[in-house]
Amino acid sequence: MEIGFLTAPFRQASLEEVLNFAAANGFSQVEILSVPGAGQIVPEEVIRDSGKKVKEMFSQTGVRPSSYACYANLFDQDENQREMVRKHLKHLIVAAELTGVEVVCTIAGLPLPGRNKMEMIEENVAPYFAELCSFAASHRVKIALENWFATNIQHLEHWKKLFTLVPADNFGLNFDPSHLVHQGIDYLMAVDEFASRIFHTHAKDCEINEAVLRRIGNKENGWWRYVIPGRGVIDWGRYLGRLRKAGYNGVLSIEHEDTCVGREEGFLLGKKYLSLLI
Repeated sequence: MEIGFLTAPFRQASLEEVLNFAAANGFSQVEILSVPGAGQIVPEEVIRDSGKKVKEMFSQTGVRPSSYACYANLFDQDENQREMVRKHLKHLIVAAELTGVEVVCTIAGLPLPGRNKMEMIEENVAPYFAELCSFAASHRVKIALENWFATNIQHLEHWKKLFTLVPADNFGLNFDPSHLVHQGIDYLMAVDEFASRIFHTHAKDCEINEAVLRRIGNKENGWWRYVIPGRGVIDWGRYLGRLRKAGYNGVLSIEHEDTCVGREEGFLLGKKYLSLLI
């Protein structure tokens, strides 16, 4: 396995700046953010020159892209916003093919008013991703959904339903254990059950404040938060062992949402910790 990071905290920086930081600090891969109006990759620009400029930057720094990432709502209530995101994602898939990126990460969208998540999967999510995965397959790209709990794939029954409805070989997960642990879901069991669907991983931990939890209960907020790997409750040794058993030997992409440490410091702390285990 190799250690990388999601570039979201660098959203105001250029791709060149991000790659130089990664190379200088021993990161071999980066998960490159690209959403409409932000991020390090503008797919239309990549397509315009067949990816030559971007590939040259990868080559010069020695840092490889583990994936391109478009974390925007594909089921936005606003039709114009929704279509803009969907068009961007398709362009990103084409850009991925041009630059040798095998995985494009995204999310399963947020539920629409009046519909529960299982209804969304059956009526909206599955039909959309069946078409998108067919398009991505024609460009030799895999689609990986981050299992953010707020989206339409909150828990394992949602995952099971979606992959039953869309069994495409290039449709899988950007597996993030932190979104499971604060729900009380067994993240190790999830690795075993969905082993063949894990195309990419986020390395993000979750801190549980037991004293606050016992006082206010799990229906309130404020008793858990996302932290850098090694600073929360996830058993990273067992988790990485389970990933290896599942056949995963890809990137551990640090997703930095820890408000107690700075941008660069957080990435370096995460890398130092994970380096002890891989």
